[in-house]
Amino acid sequence: MGNSGTSLSSPVPRHIAIIMDGNGRWAARRGLSPSAGHKAGVERIRDLLSACRSRGVEVLTLFAFSSENWQRPPKEVELLMTLFHSYLRKEARRMRDEGVRLRVVGRRDRFSPRLQRAIVEAEEITRGCTQGDLVIAADYGGRWDIAQAAKQLAEEVVNGQRSLDSIDEDAVESHIQLADLPSVDLLIRSSGEQRISNFILWQAAYSELFFTDTLWPDFDESALDEAIKAFQQRDRRFGGRAEGDGTAVQA
Repeated sequence: MGNSGTSLSSPVPRHIAIIMDGNGRWAARRGLSPSAGHKAGVERIRDLLSACRSRGVEVLTLFAFSSENWQRPPKEVELLMTLFHSYLRKEARRMRDEGVRLRVVGRRDRFSPRLQRAIVEAEEITRGCTQGDLVIAADYGGRWDIAQAAKQLAEEVVNGQRSLDSIDEDAVESHIQLADLPSVDLLIRSSGEQRISNFILWQAAYSELFFTDTLWPDFDESALDEAIKAFQQRDRRFGGRAEGDGTAVQA
């Protein structure tokens, strides 16, 4: 790897989440089909995962397919599902060899049985890995995540496994996807859009947000370093305030 340009003495985010946006615009600017953009976007994942590991990032979470993406044209959805299946089949053993554990979060019941099997097999192949985590959010929505946590807690109350009074923020968090992983420190969105589009709503409560005009297939190591450098310059107070700061409490 080349010189990252980030400061080793400054804290590196333990957990980075990325909304991978801009594949279609990247392809359109080159006179290519949307499928070419999506394929280029998938290829970017391998390089970025390696770059994160070399910089000490423990977890990389990628928003690959949202609950709302089913509304896209059927042919595009079919292509995305095919690329997802191909990625899982190709990359699982590579990740195992590099010590990276793969996890897929989100609903699975709307995927084909073939894709569901590929997800299970890829997760199983990398299950024992301890050198880092790659989380792929597929058919995922932040509101769905919170709703399914609420449903599980309600079922526990109905079944007598917990009292109503025991439901607090910690209880909800324990039922949210990624509950066992470090909180998301840095949330990045490529392509210039400045919204989080129903991604990790609970997990990103205190994430630093970084928006870049770079389209996802062009998001390389230098773009990652720019985001990490911006993160390192932020004053993270988590609702408190810096020593000697007499202003009102800021989040």
